[in-house]
Amino acid sequence: MGKFGVKERNLEGQMVVDFAKRMDMGVVNTYFQKREEHRVTYKSGGRSTQVDYILCRRGNLKEISDCKVVVGESVARKHRMVVCRMTLMVCKKKRSKIEIEKKTKWWKLKKEECCEEFRQKVRQTLGGQVVLPDDWETTAEVIRVTGRKVLGVSSGRRKEDKETWWWSEGKFKIKVKELQRRVKREVSKAKQKAYDELYTRLDTRQGQKDLYRLARQRDLDGKDVQQVRVIKDRDGRVLISEESVQRRWKEYFEELMNEENEREKRVEGVNSVEQKVDKIRKDEVRKALMRMKSGKAVGPDDIPGGGLEVSGRGSSVIFN
Repeated sequence: MGKFGVKERNLEGQMVVDFAKRMDMGVVNTYFQKREEHRVTYKSGGRSTQVDYILCRRGNLKEISDCKVVVGESVARKHRMVVCRMTLMVCKKKRSKIEIEKKTKWWKLKKEECCEEFRQKVRQTLGGQVVLPDDWETTAEVIRVTGRKVLGVSSGRRKEDKETWWWSEGKFKIKVKELQRRVKREVSKAKQKAYDELYTRLDTRQGQKDLYRLARQRDLDGKDVQQVRVIKDRDGRVLISEESVQRRWKEYFEELMNEENEREKRVEGVNSVEQKVDKIRKDEVRKALMRMKSGKAVGPDDIPGGGLEVSGRGSSVIFN
C-alpha cells in the first residue's frame, strides 16, 4: 500500500489491504501523489472518501505510470470513475499443437452400403454367427474393432476456423486503428450536435426552466435524502435513533432467516414389499434401440447407437 491514501483507514479498508497482502497485490490508487479531488472516489452530502480501488500484482506495478479519479465522470450514483495508465508488453507465443483423439467415423453408418458392409464384417468376425455373444466386453470389442476397420478413423488434426482466417497481428492492428478513428469521428459529431441543440434551447424561456430543474435535481442527487432513516417497531411506533433502527433490522432478519418451515411427516408403519425383479428382455432392448436417435455422442464404451442399430429399419446387428 502506498502513502497517498485518503483520511483514516476503517474496517472495510483494512479488509482490502489484507486481501491485497494475501494475494501479493498492490492498491494502485495509493501509489501516486494527486490532489485530494483526484483521489476521492465517493462524495455525498459533504462527505468524501476513497472506497473504489484498482488492484494489480506487485510485480506489475512498474508497468503502471499513472492512476487518478476523473472528476465529473460518474459510473454509479455518487461514485467517480477511477482510471490508470498501463504499458503492457505483448509477447508472441508459439501455438502448441493440440492433439485430438482419433475417433471412429460412425457417421458413415448413415449410408446403406456402409451399414451392410459393417454387418457382414461383424458376422465374419463372429464366425458366421448372427447373434453376438452374451459377454458385453467381448461384444463391445468386436463392434469397436470392426468399426475402425470398415469405417476408418479421423486424422486427429483440428481444421482451421473459417471465421478467423484473417486473424493476424498486422491485419488486426490495422482493423482496430481504423475502427478507433471511425468511432472518434462519430462521437465528436454526436457531441457537437448535442451541444448545439443545448445552446439553442438555453436561449428560450423553457430552456432556462430546464436548466434550473437540472441544477436542483443534481443537488438532490448529491445528498442522502433517498435513504430510509426511520422504520417502525413491532407495535407500529416509529424508530428514529440509529441504534434502535439497527436493532429492529437485526430482529427482522433473525426471524426471517431462522423460521422453521413445516416439513412433511414421514408415514410410519408402512411395510416394505420385497419381490423378484425380472431381467431385461431382448424385446425391451430391441425397442430401446429402435427409439435411439442417430448422431448422438458415444458412451463410455465408445459405441454410438448407430453402431448397434445400423440399418435404420428396426433390424440390428444383435437382433437380425
